Amino acid sequence: MIILKLGGSVITRKDSLTPTLDSNNLTRIAREISNSSHHKLIVVHGAGSFGHPYAKEYAIGSEIKSTQELTRKKMGFSKTQNSVKNLNALVCQHLVEQEIPAVSIQPSSFIETHNKRIINADLDLISKYLDLGFVPVLYGDVVLDLDKKIKMAVLSGDQIVKYLAENLKPEKVILGSDVDGIYNRDPKKYPDAHLMKVVTSHKELESTDNIQTVDVTGGMGGKLGELLELAKIGIESEIINANHDNNIKKALNGEKGIGTLIRNEK
Repeated sequence: MIILKLGGSVITRKDSLTPTLDSNNLTRIAREISNSSHHKLIVVHGAGSFGHPYAKEYAIGSEIKSTQELTRKKMGFSKTQNSVKNLNALVCQHLVEQEIPAVSIQPSSFIETHNKRIINADLDLISKYLDLGFVPVLYGDVVLDLDKKIKMAVLSGDQIVKYLAENLKPEKVILGSDVDGIYNRDPKKYPDAHLMKVVTSHKELESTDNIQTVDVTGGMGGKLGELLELAKIGIESEIINANHDNNIKKALNGEKGIGTLIRNEK
């Protein structure tokens, strides 16, 4: 079984102030998934422009200090949830059009967090869908949080991927992003920067340039942290550029060396 994460910047126009789908990219990616030789597959996608503007406007996950603020955040929660659900419907539609038996799984319907980390999630239904040959499709969402100070939180697709991988033990995790992987130096500043084919620890990124590179690639630092935790329990991950034709297909088919491999030290 493989878990495939599709970044919000790949399937939406992430910088748009209104929800905007990148339909061309999504159609191509769905076709690549359909043409690949994967056996069991879970797809998790980011929220991109369908979630980030609302979550930021209403500061979902920040401390609630008044009844009025709670009322406002509840409306923001509802708007965010509805918007990302719409994106998920579009993702599933594109997958189904390519003969992929996608089934939507809404994270806010079965996941709770505490201080913005998953604490409760029943994965039994997901396992049953997989056993029947469906492709469960989850996504970045807003969820209820058991911390009484915040009551609700934004749950990233990256954290969902980590939780699913820890509990379902996939053969591999693939992160389709809008960058080729992790570089030794910031490629926007240094023409001689080269792609790191393997990363096994944060120690390899301790120089100023490396840390900056991780930070400027759309929250890559957070993604890397989650993936290194998976590496410790023997689950390999690979960060690839999903904007390049056939990279998703190649990765699902087991081709090596496409992006940056995250694995445990050997």
